[in-house]
Amino acid sequence: MFDTEPDLEAFRAEARAWLAANFPPSLSSRPEVAATAGGDVEADAERWRIAMGEKGWGTPTWPAPYGAGLEPAQAQVLAQELSRLGAQNPIGGMGTMMFGPTLLEYGNEEQKARHLPPIARGELRWCQGFSEPGAGSDLAGLQTRAEDRGDHFLVNGQKIWTSGAHHADWCFCLVRTDTTKKHEGISFVLIDMRTPGVDPRPIRLINGASHFCEVFFTDVVVPKENLVGPLNGGWTIAKRLLQHERKGLAAAAQAQRAEARASVPEMAKEYVGVDEQGRLADPDLRTRISQFDIDLRCFQLTNARVAAQARRGQEVNATTSILKQVGSFLRRDGAELIAELAGWRGIAWEGDEFTEAELADGHNLFYSKAGGIAGGSQEVQYNIIAKRILGLPDPTASA
Repeated sequence: MFDTEPDLEAFRAEARAWLAANFPPSLSSRPEVAATAGGDVEADAERWRIAMGEKGWGTPTWPAPYGAGLEPAQAQVLAQELSRLGAQNPIGGMGTMMFGPTLLEYGNEEQKARHLPPIARGELRWCQGFSEPGAGSDLAGLQTRAEDRGDHFLVNGQKIWTSGAHHADWCFCLVRTDTTKKHEGISFVLIDMRTPGVDPRPIRLINGASHFCEVFFTDVVVPKENLVGPLNGGWTIAKRLLQHERKGLAAAAQAQRAEARASVPEMAKEYVGVDEQGRLADPDLRTRISQFDIDLRCFQLTNARVAAQARRGQEVNATTSILKQVGSFLRRDGAELIAELAGWRGIAWEGDEFTEAELADGHNLFYSKAGGIAGGSQEVQYNIIAKRILGLPDPTASA
């Protein structure tokens, strides 16, 4: 068995050499590196995207020819080498996090050949047409209709909270193809956002941003070849995609909180001060920061255990709801700790009296509340955990 394990040190050397030759230092998240790099940042970003796409490292674990076909351990090494340089994977978004892995499992060969290569090269952006004004937590109650018109479907309806729809090229969308059944009447289709009748309208949020949209579909023609999986089989595909989404959200929360793990104690020393022994002067605050640190470490170890299970061939499952849930709590708790440490400067929104870091922390404080909704609300996750992991009876089922 051990003879088939990849030579990680050899791969690390390969990755380090390739990144040194291809990663533009101007894009580094490390200020001391980026400040001395020079160059055209916009042009460097495009060159970096193309290089990673051609190498296949934008989607490192996807099988060839859609990705590099790396083992999970090799992908982890690649991530470590990217982090060492302050480099970000330039190929991401919903196409790589959610739709691509789902299409690999449920799409036919023609659909994979058409859609996966441009996703892996970072050439197209995707959005998710799931939630509706009357079908949020009860997603299966969606009413967007797709009528069979022979060689195509005619789609009419509305979606809400569609992230990035006004910038997206394509939408993976749940539609109702059978009105006599609930879950078994849903299909999974792909919609070109340039099709006549597709109307994305940005929603202005309280912070001034507009990354969410409502999307209206009016007599939108969707070719039959854009149906993924069987007719009326979309609910099964949607559940799998949501597992990938929650796994991705948990991973993002882990990365964000890993940064907070280092910054919270240092911020506490700066804003609160230390005692004669060099410890935080507030003993209660010391305890709560320590507890946050313990919770974060447990979360990281659990993620590592899930990754190890994936390496043994175990599939993504309902445990992603636990990871998503805990990850959103950690993001919220870390942001609130930082705000408490900084006092009135911890709720910075705008103004020259605040540093860039304080402004970023202030915006993150408010945005951290969204983690309990994105990817399925906390209440929905609790129901999934109760039914699919703990095996508890469904309280809505008839006696």
